[in-house]
Amino acid sequence: MSKIFAFHGGIHPPENKKQSTRSPIRPAPVPAQLTIPIQQHIGAPAKPCVKTGDYVQKGQLIAKAQGRISVSIHASSSGTVTDISPKAVPHPSGLNAPCISIQTDGKDEWIDHQGLDDYRSVPKQTLIEYIRDHGIAGMGGAGFPTDVKLHLGDDHIVNTLIINAAECEPYITADDMLIRERAEQIVGGIEIINYLLKPTHILIGIEDNKAHAIRVLEDALRHTELNIDIIVVPTKYPSGGEKQLIRLLTGVEVPSGHIPADVGIVCQNIGTAAAINQAVNYGTPLISRIVTVTGGAVSKPQNLEVLIGTPINTLLETARINHDQLSRLVMGGPMMGYTIENDSIPIIKTSNCIIAATAEEMPPAPPAQACIRCGLCEQACPAELLPQQLYWFAKSKEFEKAKHHNLFDCIECGACSYVCPSNIPLVQYYRFAKNEIRAEEAEQRKADQARLRFEARQARLEQDKVDKETRRKERAAQAAAAQAIKKTTLETAQTNPEDQIKQLKTAAAVTRTKLKKALSALEKAKAESSDDIAQLDLQYKQAEHAAEEAQTALEAAEKGALVSAATSNAPDIKQLKTQAAVARTKLKKAQQALKMAEEKGHDGVETLRATVAELETKAANAQQAFADAEASNSSSGAASQSSAMLQEAADKALQTLQKAEAALATAIENNSPAADKMQAGVEKLKSKYTEALSALQDNAKTQQPSIQQATGQQAIERKPIDLKALKQNVSIMRTKLKKAEKLLEATDENSAEASELQQEITRLTQLHQEAKAQLDAEEAIRIKAAAAQGIDLKQLKIDAALARAAATKLQRSIKKEQESEQNNLDALQAELITAQQQADKLTHTLSQFE
Repeated sequence: MSKIFAFHGGIHPPENKKQSTRSPIRPAPVPAQLTIPIQQHIGAPAKPCVKTGDYVQKGQLIAKAQGRISVSIHASSSGTVTDISPKAVPHPSGLNAPCISIQTDGKDEWIDHQGLDDYRSVPKQTLIEYIRDHGIAGMGGAGFPTDVKLHLGDDHIVNTLIINAAECEPYITADDMLIRERAEQIVGGIEIINYLLKPTHILIGIEDNKAHAIRVLEDALRHTELNIDIIVVPTKYPSGGEKQLIRLLTGVEVPSGHIPADVGIVCQNIGTAAAINQAVNYGTPLISRIVTVTGGAVSKPQNLEVLIGTPINTLLETARINHDQLSRLVMGGPMMGYTIENDSIPIIKTSNCIIAATAEEMPPAPPAQACIRCGLCEQACPAELLPQQLYWFAKSKEFEKAKHHNLFDCIECGACSYVCPSNIPLVQYYRFAKNEIRAEEAEQRKADQARLRFEARQARLEQDKVDKETRRKERAAQAAAAQAIKKTTLETAQTNPEDQIKQLKTAAAVTRTKLKKALSALEKAKAESSDDIAQLDLQYKQAEHAAEEAQTALEAAEKGALVSAATSNAPDIKQLKTQAAVARTKLKKAQQALKMAEEKGHDGVETLRATVAELETKAANAQQAFADAEASNSSSGAASQSSAMLQEAADKALQTLQKAEAALATAIENNSPAADKMQAGVEKLKSKYTEALSALQDNAKTQQPSIQQATGQQAIERKPIDLKALKQNVSIMRTKLKKAEKLLEATDENSAEASELQQEITRLTQLHQEAKAQLDAEEAIRIKAAAAQGIDLKQLKIDAALARAAATKLQRSIKKEQESEQNNLDALQAELITAQQQADKLTHTLSQFE
């Protein structure tokens, strides 16, 4: 026989158990209204998965477990969900909690359900989830989710499994009657728990006042192969406490702040084992439990199998309550239970007893008096605490000291209050202190989280400042470098215009690259909804402005070089104009002197006449020289600049026309009344563009294009029309035409809108044909100019593309060789240099015709 140990303290209150064991377990009636709380366990509440108005069947899932510590809730009977709202629930606080109300239909119809054919063939984790989904929670009073205890095998080595059948508190006989009538269900549940935990030893602890239950349990264990010992312990309250029962059966003390699994022990209630058996072998979720209804105010004390959510008053009526004798209604036992004022609150998974007590059974508590420091509370405490000291700390709100004196090891059994001669409600003080400490800890956690968020925000803001300062310094460095390049370029331009143009081309290329990078970063930020969009947009605008300035400087330099080449040998017109003006001024003064001398009859008139004649000759020569130089410069300058001016005029006319057409298309889509006037404006702009284009083409026919020859001879070449702009114009016209055709297809053929669209399509078709003709003409001019130099322009484009592709392929080959650390790099690099030179040569030749 196994040895029985002892625990400190404990008391022997009157048992009052025989009253409710005289009749077998009976089913309680199905109530008209079920009120099922969504939190009947320790941990997170379940989440409702039904709504008001839904019809549910018995056993149907109505609230799903949420989080690691939680269990599911099921409908206890069939009916209609009438409400999901807070209602009164069994709790010492008397506060409301969320509940699902079901109006039963009296049919009590089950959903389709069945158990597992062979749970031993199911993976352990799957079986644990199955138990969780069937709503199994501890039925001994705490309501801890059973699946959490069954999952401890992965992190803890379980040596001993203890089945708690002590049921030590007075009045309660639910577990006693369960063993007497359904021992086989208990054994089946123990076998399932054994499969999951694989303990080396299984102990069933039961008090010696349950002789009938002990005999039935011994008979049931004869049919199992498990190593199970029934340990009968002396009747003493609170031997049914988890840690006290472990101490009684094993002599092991669970350390403060730890759980039994930390010392290799798992404890399960006898009712929980039966519920596991019903869920696994029959598919029945936890929707009912055994409840003891007793007390002097009921004429038929008994144990009832009650559906979860049944109002207490239904059970009292079943036990034939005498309201005249009822003095106090207690949920639970007389030691750890609590008084309830509302008899309509529901039964939940942890409800094991309802006591309808008379005034003689449970008289009102006498007034508390001063503590006399007798020490009886310390002698009765099963947790070996100092109840008197905890009482002083709780009363004076010295919660930190109470916590250091292991307040949370108190199981609130009430033994200290039972033996106190001063009638001090000690347990109430302990509960108050625990709640205050929990509230303070919750506030501290919130404060810590707020502090962490604040510190993270401050760090983020500081990092933003550092990043902004870094970007500012980078922009300043880039600006300084650009200024240095600009200064160097200007200094170089004074000595060598060709070097100036080359450097300006490089600067323009650099600014275009930066602009592309800025645009790419901006688009990426917009796609990701980043906080840096405003900053990146500013950088993009700055890069765009820099690129425009660089391009303008390059074009101005190229234009100045052409004008300088054309006018390097021309006479100084400004100087000739000044000389002619000076000659006219001298002549005018001489003529005035001659007139004055003739009027006054002065001597020297003949000399003055000779001087006037000489000055007239000089003035005439100077004027003639100025006129000849101006005429010569006009003829040569017009020949060199007329093409550029006409090209610029044509480009501006095209841009204006495109903007007007876009505005007109928008007005037509929006049915704007100003569309007619805008149409007339577009026609005028079209005429202007046609005139400018015609003038440009006429000028091109009168000039013979030439390119720079290898001998170094130069001539003024016709400035080509922008092919890119012409191609873009053709694309725009084609897009607009297709859009108009799609709109026409979606429009009623006989409507006025269809007629207008048809006219618009005709106009757009003409514009597209004209733009295509202009593009073809310009390309033909370029091909002809290239053919005059013996160059096939189309073949030249193909050769240039192939050369660039060959260079790119060699670059990839070199990269692969570098990654593989081969020795063929020198040959490939030599080939790359040759290919790159060939590609540059062909590209340079091609650029002269583009």
